[in-house]
Amino acid sequence: MRRSLLLSAIGLGFALSSAAEAQQRTRLTVYTALENEQLAPFKQAAEAAVPGIEIAWVRDSTGVMTARLIAERANPRADIIWGLSVFSLLQLEGMDMLEPYTPQGAEALRANMRSDRSPRTWTGMDAFVSAVCFNTVVAQQRGLPRPSTWADLLDPRFRGQIVMPNPNSSGTGFLTLAGWIGTQGEANAWQYMTRLHDNIQVYTHSGSAPCNNAARGEYAVGLSFDMRSVALKNQGAPIEIIVPTDGVGFDLEATAIVRGTRNLEAARRLADFAVSRPAMELYGRYYALLAMPGVEPTVRGYPAEFASRLVNADFREIAGNRDRILREWARRFDGKSAPR
Repeated sequence: MRRSLLLSAIGLGFALSSAAEAQQRTRLTVYTALENEQLAPFKQAAEAAVPGIEIAWVRDSTGVMTARLIAERANPRADIIWGLSVFSLLQLEGMDMLEPYTPQGAEALRANMRSDRSPRTWTGMDAFVSAVCFNTVVAQQRGLPRPSTWADLLDPRFRGQIVMPNPNSSGTGFLTLAGWIGTQGEANAWQYMTRLHDNIQVYTHSGSAPCNNAARGEYAVGLSFDMRSVALKNQGAPIEIIVPTDGVGFDLEATAIVRGTRNLEAARRLADFAVSRPAMELYGRYYALLAMPGVEPTVRGYPAEFASRLVNADFREIAGNRDRILREWARRFDGKSAPR
C-alpha cells in the first residue's frame, strides 16, 4: 500500500513538473514559406537550442504568406517570420511592420545578406535561385532541344511543355520574373514573358510544383528553384538541372521579428539562433548558398555554375515595385493559372 502511494506521489510530482514546464514555455507563432519537409527538423533544432520556446508553424507559399501578414497588420498574429523572401520582408519593412533588432552574431553574415538598417530589421539565412528542370526522357520522346538560355524556351516546339510558378503566390515565380527584369530591363522582360506565355501550359501556386511535374514526366520543362531540382535529381529523377547562361534570378530567405509581438524576448532569442553557426549548418542541408561565410553546405550534387550566373539584384528597388509588377503580371497572364 505504502509502495503504491509512493509511486502515485512520484507520478503526480512528475506530472506537475511537466505541467509547470509547459506553462513556462513561450509559444511562438512562426510564419514561414519553408518547404514542408524542413519544418520538423527546424522546429526540433530551434527548441533544443533555445530552451523555453515552442514553435507553432503557420506555413504557406510566399505570396500567400506575405498577403496574410499585410492583412493582419493592424492586429498581428505572428511573433516572428523565419524563412520568407527578402522581397516580402523589404515590403513589410516599408510598411513599418518589422521590429528593429540586431541578433547576436549578425555581423558575421555576408553584407548583402542582412539588413542595412541599424538596428537591423531582417537577417539572411540562404539564397535560392531560379533553375530549369529539364526531363531528358520526355525531351527525347518529343524531339525537344536542350535549352541553354532563357530565350531557347521561346522555341515553338516547347508549346504546352513548360510549367512555371505564379509570381503572385510563389516566391520562386517572383524571383524568376525579377531575374528577367534585371537582365533584360522591364520593357524587354514583358515582351519576353508574353512570348513565353504561348509555350506555358499552366502557372502553379507552388515554386516546387513545376520541377515535381517535370520529374514525373508530365511536362518537359519546369521552371523552379535550385534546391528542389537538386533534391529530385539526387532521388533519381530523369532531369537535367539547367542554369541558363544569360543569368538567373535569386532571392534570400530571411528572418524578421513582427512589430507588435507580445513575445518579444522569446522572438529575439529565436532570431539569435537563426543567425548562429548551428542554424547555418542546418540550412546547409538544403541550400548551398549560405548567409554565413565559412559554413560548408552538405547538400550533394549542386551545380557550381549557379554562383557565377546570379543576376545583379537591387532587392530594395524590386521590393518597392513588387505590387505594381504583380498586378501587371496578373492582368497579362493569370488566365493560365492553376485553380487555387
